[in-house]
Amino acid sequence: QVLLVESGGGLVQAGGSLRLSCVRSGRTFSTDAMGWFRQAPGKEREFVASINWSGATTYYADSVKGRFTISRDNAKNTVYLQMNSVKPEDTAVYYCAERRDFRGSVQVADYDYWGQGTQVTVSS
Repeated sequence: QVLLVESGGGLVQAGGSLRLSCVRSGRTFSTDAMGWFRQAPGKEREFVASINWSGATTYYADSVKGRFTISRDNAKNTVYLQMNSVKPEDTAVYYCAERRDFRGSVQVADYDYWGQGTQVTVSS
């Protein structure tokens, strides 16, 4: 099995920054693509960012483009989400996900493993 553990969430003021981390363990492969998703209360889980197996290809939701950066360190089995210039509408539980494919995807259904989530709250 695969275990994904997110950390780095918390309370931050609008305009501030946070860095989320996702540590991968178990039957995980460096060739797997990774993604970050988020879910706000009363809303569906939505795509935030994805990264392919090598880190060369990334995708972002329009709502975070230019503010968030996804990256990975395969030697440390860790994926990151750097969040800058955060806004109150970024408030949500953020989930790390792993896909048994070398290509990233924006679809929730394309991911095979999920972390438990980390809460991010942005105050205005």
